[in-house]
Amino acid sequence: MSELAAGIAAALWLGILTSIAPCPLATNIAAISYISRQLQQARLVLLTGLLYTLGRTLVYLVLGMLLTGGLLMVPALSAGLQHYGHLALGPVMILVGMFLTGLLGITSAGTGMSDELKAKVDRSGIWGGLLLGIIFALAFCPTSAALFFGSLITLALKHKSPVLLPLCYGVGTAVPVVAFAIAIAAGAQYVGKMFNALRKVETWLRYGTGVLFILIGIFFCLRYIYGVV
Repeated sequence: MSELAAGIAAALWLGILTSIAPCPLATNIAAISYISRQLQQARLVLLTGLLYTLGRTLVYLVLGMLLTGGLLMVPALSAGLQHYGHLALGPVMILVGMFLTGLLGITSAGTGMSDELKAKVDRSGIWGGLLLGIIFALAFCPTSAALFFGSLITLALKHKSPVLLPLCYGVGTAVPVVAFAIAIAAGAQYVGKMFNALRKVETWLRYGTGVLFILIGIFFCLRYIYGVV
């Protein structure tokens, strides 16, 4: 597997992991459920979920392009990243891994919808999904912030990919969201079952990914910083 292919796979996985983390997952379900509560046709419910996903993906893509592209366009900074960026990769991965495994913690009150936002969504119909997707993507939870800013942007800088990897990350976040949109369209009783199943799986996936991040980070530190492997 080439380095770019590995980067794409990693970006997709980070997106999926972000979407099934407790805070973003609850936000995604609440948003799609709220938007689709007045829609009678399953097709419109699914379309709403896709528009919500598109809104989130656009935010991740634009932020990735601005942050990664901006950093790479500064000549001195770009040269510094090429020569020394790999030195920061190990410590960053260790910190993100510690956060994912619970060794480091950040509290968050979560994301809610104000009455004004609810009114705007109601007036927007199915396009309210796009609006909520953009708003909720910008309201980063601690987990999504750590995975996006700590891991994805670092990965995008390493591969000099301000468009492809953020786009893959956004597509990764779409997988569980579309699944829940389908479940809501099919019947609300399936949502609770899917939510409980994902909560159990997410704990193990997050912990396993965190341990893997720490181990890879230690390897990178030993190799690039201390030169012992």
